[in-house]
Amino acid sequence: MNVAVTTKAKRWLPAEMSIAPKLDPDAIPGPLRRRYALLINPFYRKDPHASFGKHVLTPTLALTATAAATPANWEVSYWDENLLQGPPPLEPFPEIVGITVHLTFAARAYDLARWYRQWGAKVVLGGLHVLTAPDEAAAHADAIALGEGVQLWPQILADVEARRLQPVYRGDFRKPYRDDPPPRRDLLPRDSFLTTSSVIATRGCHNRCGFCYLSTAGLHMPYRLRDVGQVSSELAADGQPYAVFVDNNLGSRPDYLRELCGELGALGIIWSAALTIDVTDDPSLVREMALAGCVGVFIGFESLNAGNLEDARKRTPAPHDYARRVAIFHDNGIQVNGSFVLGFDHDDASVFERTIEWVERNRLECATFHILTPYPGTPLFAQLESEGRITHRDWRLYDTAHVVFEPKLMTAEELAAGYELCYDRLFSHPSIWRRRPQDWRAVPSYLAMSYLYKRSNRFWHLLIKHRLTAVVWRPLVEANRRRHLKFRRRLAALGGAAARASSIIVSAGV
Repeated sequence: MNVAVTTKAKRWLPAEMSIAPKLDPDAIPGPLRRRYALLINPFYRKDPHASFGKHVLTPTLALTATAAATPANWEVSYWDENLLQGPPPLEPFPEIVGITVHLTFAARAYDLARWYRQWGAKVVLGGLHVLTAPDEAAAHADAIALGEGVQLWPQILADVEARRLQPVYRGDFRKPYRDDPPPRRDLLPRDSFLTTSSVIATRGCHNRCGFCYLSTAGLHMPYRLRDVGQVSSELAADGQPYAVFVDNNLGSRPDYLRELCGELGALGIIWSAALTIDVTDDPSLVREMALAGCVGVFIGFESLNAGNLEDARKRTPAPHDYARRVAIFHDNGIQVNGSFVLGFDHDDASVFERTIEWVERNRLECATFHILTPYPGTPLFAQLESEGRITHRDWRLYDTAHVVFEPKLMTAEELAAGYELCYDRLFSHPSIWRRRPQDWRAVPSYLAMSYLYKRSNRFWHLLIKHRLTAVVWRPLVEANRRRHLKFRRRLAALGGAAARASSIIVSAGV
């Protein structure tokens, strides 16, 4: 099959989802307010192939965690440009602005920095891109923060207050994670997200895949754990029916995950998490996750080709065993969102159909596709650069939705078309139907969630713009939570036997 000729017409992408809000050069800011800090998550272009809903599933923790470290004598607020409420405010005018910088929206972050600095605000830039390109970022800021922001933020504010702000602040990730304060969720517009309960229990991962940002040179993030009591207390305080663990791999320590499940079960909530497939080494642990409220897992399969996994240095069970392991999740009523990277050196143009067929055959409720992207500072970037295969350095396109290198066994055009093909098939009516749950009782809820989450970008645009995300989604989430409580009782009564035949669980759209 020649995937290069399968690309469809241009997909619907409204200007508000593709172009950052205008920064008025003639705006008149309010008077500068001393000891007032503004934290900004800059705008980034949305991928028209994927669901817009994922951008408001949960808020970013980078800024709310940093806000939690703000001293009591300072006022702090939060602004996320991706909630489509326009550019960040100029009144009250902040004494200091903190901006998180990611590779794909670095240019927007620099525009925001310039906008605030022209009127006298101090601007601090932090985030992974600042760590990988400090000289570039420093040219746009009064100070840059390299490393853990929660650790550095109080010192930065103290130096602003004393008029001695330094150009560079350096931190690390070796401080005990349990010492960090809980994120400032009170700063969030709760009606703009499906849930505000995004939470991290562990930091780091036992894998160091060559394409992953965790393998970035200069980033040393040892595996750190929070006390399970801290995590459960934080979730209970937020009062949401659904929580998302945004850990890189919540299952890196099976003993810790088991202990965490013991705490979460008492909360009566539902939750999802990112894990590696080897958590199924112990099916009893998967059962405990289900009994504790787990309704969905995000699994980085990455590839069905063992050669690709070996090249990426990913420690994982063999791909031929993936299907059996997926069934263990399904047997316990847990949905699977599989993540696949396209364009590895062992991938030719047949990879797209093979991946789609595997997803459908194993009834994955959702899948996420990424074009292999060499992030600066990673071993993959170094390899492709040494081979002369990096085609440009327009960081805005390093978003896993564009081809920025020369593939080995196909053309760049074939890779781009194959990526589109995967999403076209996944979101198609036939594919949604083929992947329906085997239990007929689960089918109506599965179809409702699939169509709302995957095929409703025009609807999502309106929900986000008019801040109706929570109004529409949380009743559905609550219904699923109640359904899951009934399922837990049935699963417990089965005493560890397979729950496939009785499962009626549908995740909250993860």
